[in-house]
Amino acid sequence: MLTHATPALPRFRADPASMQRLRASAGRACGLLKAMANEDRLLLLCQLAQGERNVGELQAATAIAQPTLSQQLGVLRDEGLVSTRRAGKYIYYQLASADVLAVMQALYASVCGTAEPD
Repeated sequence: MLTHATPALPRFRADPASMQRLRASAGRACGLLKAMANEDRLLLLCQLAQGERNVGELQAATAIAQPTLSQQLGVLRDEGLVSTRRAGKYIYYQLASADVLAVMQALYASVCGTAEPD
């Protein structure tokens, strides 16, 4: 149960066109959340919420085995959550959109930030 006041959310209209747009948005949100619903992928996204990283940096920060790391980064890339850029022999990963960043910002304090010592 929430014990603090929650900010008022904007209301949406219940007309057919608005509901159709809401359904489309809900479908995109479900796809985004489905791709995030894996412990390793969420750990990677927590790291990428802090800025772009290469595979070596992600492996060192998360201790995810390299084959698993590559597989999960592939899923995140295929689902459009991360994008890449090449710099020499390194491939750098970053969050791919403002939507992904917004979700990670919402999750960061409760999920990613819990790794900090008290």
